[in-house]
Amino acid sequence: MIVKLYESNNNPKDIERIVDIINDGGIIIYPTDTMYAIGCHGLKERSIEKICKLKNIDPRKNNLSIICYDLSKISEYAKVDNATFKVMRRNLPGPFTFILNTSNNLPKIFRNRKEVGIRVPNNNIIREIVNALNAPIMTTTLPIGDDEIEYITNPELIEEKFGDDA
Repeated sequence: MIVKLYESNNNPKDIERIVDIINDGGIIIYPTDTMYAIGCHGLKERSIEKICKLKNIDPRKNNLSIICYDLSKISEYAKVDNATFKVMRRNLPGPFTFILNTSNNLPKIFRNRKEVGIRVPNNNIIREIVNALNAPIMTTTLPIGDDEIEYITNPELIEEKFGDDA
C-alpha cells in the first residue's frame, strides 16, 4: 500500500496509519536524505529480525542503524560524549550515520555488536513518523542488486518489487 506523504502538512490519519503498521510489527519503505530505505520499529526485535532476513544479513556481523527524531533522543539509545555530541549537533539533521556504543535501552539484537548507527535525516517525512511513533526506526538500505538502481528512487517501482514484503 502506498501512502503519499509530503514534507509538511500531512494528514494526521495517514501518519497514524503508518505508526499503527510499525507498532504491529510491520515494515515500511520511506524517503531519507539520499534515497528510499526500509525500516521498522527500532525497539521490536522480531521486526528487526524480519528486515535482517529480508536483506539476508546477520545482525551479529552487520551494523544496524536507527533513526531518531532529533538529538535529544540519541542519548537514550547510545553513549555520547560531549565532543561527539558537538560534532553531531553541527551535522544533524543530515545524510550522516554516527556509529556509537549502544545503551541498554536497545533490544539485545543491537547489543550483540555493541554499536549502533545513529541517524537524524534531514527529511521531514520520516522524522514526522518517528516523532509520532515516539521510538526510533531501525533503518537500512533497500535490498537491491547493482542493476536495480531505479528501485531506490521510484515509489511505484518500490511498491511493485516489495509490496508483499513491506
